Amino acid sequence: MEQLDQYLNLGREWLLTYGPNLLVALIILIAGRLVVKWVTRLTRKALRRSGMDDTLILFLDKLIYYTLLVAVVLAAADQLGIKTTSFLAILGAAGLAVGLALKDSLSNFASGVMLILFQPFRVGDVVSTAGVTGKISSISIFNTVLNTADNQKIIVPNSAITSDVITNITANPTRRLDLVIGIGYDDDIRTAKDILEGIIRDDKRILDDPAPTIALGELGASSVDLLVRPWVRTEEYWDVRADLLERIKITFDQKGITFPYPQQDVHMYSHTSG
Repeated sequence: MEQLDQYLNLGREWLLTYGPNLLVALIILIAGRLVVKWVTRLTRKALRRSGMDDTLILFLDKLIYYTLLVAVVLAAADQLGIKTTSFLAILGAAGLAVGLALKDSLSNFASGVMLILFQPFRVGDVVSTAGVTGKISSISIFNTVLNTADNQKIIVPNSAITSDVITNITANPTRRLDLVIGIGYDDDIRTAKDILEGIIRDDKRILDDPAPTIALGELGASSVDLLVRPWVRTEEYWDVRADLLERIKITFDQKGITFPYPQQDVHMYSHTSG
């Protein structure tokens, strides 16, 4: 019984000494967590009203939440008398060790932050980067997912994207078609240009502004190359390109305009030994 009384007395002394601080620390944790949720919710709503990209909103939401939560935990620890300075030093050393072990992952993380902040592309854009071309399916902190034209799913580390050239194919609403149409040297250039102008004029998908260009590009080894450069809406690029090539081939065949192919003259010499 005496030993039990000693334990009870020690418990009372501990509660009297540390109880108020423990209660305040619990209040800080509970109230702080509620405040953190409230702040992040308001921030999320404000960012959405500003029209910011959803991926960036999600990243900033988590960043703000965990940063404020760490501050609340440190405040509660300080109330209990825990030396937060030493704790931060230990945390920093551990962070350095983890950083060295996960340097590749951290590189992808940093690249993901850059992609989300600067937004060289968005979900739904068709891009060419890191040796692949496809439509952006998702952008996360560590990698970006693309779907290719033949419906392959490709996961690219973000560091590979930021260290390479990024071509956003669908970023602009219009694109220029660059076609090179070769005709024979015996064909009339003016007739061929008139035919091409008529084909372009008849296709209502081709834009009037900027105006299409049809010009002599080069006198090649076996053909006279005409440059055909109309402007179209980006989403109609491939359909218009295929239709134009088919229409040009059919019309040129009907009008007698030839499509030359590489030719080589071979001269035979006879050698008579004396």
